[in-house]
Amino acid sequence: MSTTSIAIRRRAPRALAVIAALAAAAPALGACAATKDPDALTFMFRGGPAEEAAYTAAIEQFEADTGVDVEIIMTTADEYATKLRAAIVGGQVPDVFYVDPGSVEAYVNAGVIQDITDEVEASDVVDLDNMWAYGIDSYRYDGDSLGQGPLYALPKDVGPFSFGYNATMLDEAGIERPDPDDPYTWDEWIEVMQAVTKDVDGDGELDQWGTGLNVVWNLQSFAWSNGADWIDADAETVTVDTPEFAEALQFFADIQNVYQVTPSVAEAQTLDTYQRWMQGQIGFFPVGPWDVPTYSQLDFEWDLIPWPVGATGESASWIGTLGIAVSASTADTSAAVDLAAYLSADRDTQQALVDAGVQIPNLIDMAEEYAADDSTMPANKHEFLDVLQEDGRALPATYTYNGQWYDELFTNIQPVLDGAVSAEEYLAQAQPRMQDFLDMANDQSEMSRTGG
Repeated sequence: MSTTSIAIRRRAPRALAVIAALAAAAPALGACAATKDPDALTFMFRGGPAEEAAYTAAIEQFEADTGVDVEIIMTTADEYATKLRAAIVGGQVPDVFYVDPGSVEAYVNAGVIQDITDEVEASDVVDLDNMWAYGIDSYRYDGDSLGQGPLYALPKDVGPFSFGYNATMLDEAGIERPDPDDPYTWDEWIEVMQAVTKDVDGDGELDQWGTGLNVVWNLQSFAWSNGADWIDADAETVTVDTPEFAEALQFFADIQNVYQVTPSVAEAQTLDTYQRWMQGQIGFFPVGPWDVPTYSQLDFEWDLIPWPVGATGESASWIGTLGIAVSASTADTSAAVDLAAYLSADRDTQQALVDAGVQIPNLIDMAEEYAADDSTMPANKHEFLDVLQEDGRALPATYTYNGQWYDELFTNIQPVLDGAVSAEEYLAQAQPRMQDFLDMANDQSEMSRTGG
């Protein structure tokens, strides 16, 4: 599947919901706005220590290059949305800040962010043809459809969700390493996982497993690769009650209940599967670019491969992204766009962020150079680019009015995962509930557009 175009028709923006949320969050801003230097740009972002160090260094260089002062407001990922909303309601909108694709329409229609198309196209820093189309198009909005029209943010990053394997484990089991150009079928993958699921120390208990996947973040690959999807192209009908979707969900459940190649529920509660992967007890596990700095410290060799393929024969995964937007109320649009462009597209800045392990490059030519470096794990870095170019798409709820319909699928899914209810039975029950939520979302969207 190609990600060169992500235009998705929507019935209306999220403006009313966002404005209500902003009002509810107003008291949470704290002291951030009170300390603002009126002569400086403010940049608000989220992240951990590695991201803070990388962006601090990048902004210091931007200040040195341009003479523009920048005040940094950093939060944790959990705090960011609340503090940004509070800043907006309090009239202290940062000049430059992170925005997710699903909020673009709302912020545009609420007058929070501005069209930066002309400034970006005139920029000496930004070459849109050398940036990932998915990252750029995620922040386009023409008043009716996302993915086309004016540009309201530049990508902070693109995050292809790839699949990793413990090469050391396979080597020790005498199993040939997978071909990165020839994905496992589901049956082939199960066979390999059964071979590595074993009692290594001879105490009568399993202590090594094939995989351990979270249904919320990993079911997408199985459903999409099997020809299924959550909703139709018009975002009006929930489509989980199909044989293709049922087969994918049943396979996901059978990985544990039938094939028994994952830790049991009790074993996962004792030590979750992420930690078991980190300790070398899991054969296959998801990997995003954000994991690479941590995984580089692992005591075993690991690499990337495509996700196993279902009935379509094509691997599938999702892509995350954050954007860097410019406030509609900034006193200096030119400087604010320059900062957004510098953080998104400046070559030295991108290299610093890559070196810090924060992300893969936003620039296509740099990304190809990054992928060609097999001296550090993962050696097959190009798999990240394959997800971006061929195998990836947005998560199902990214461009709908809200995600309640999508979340509903996972609310009562545990009996399927436990083997107590078949996937087909569960999906037949879940689809009407999901449809009701989607209908309500679309109705709210229509009302927000018309003011009804």
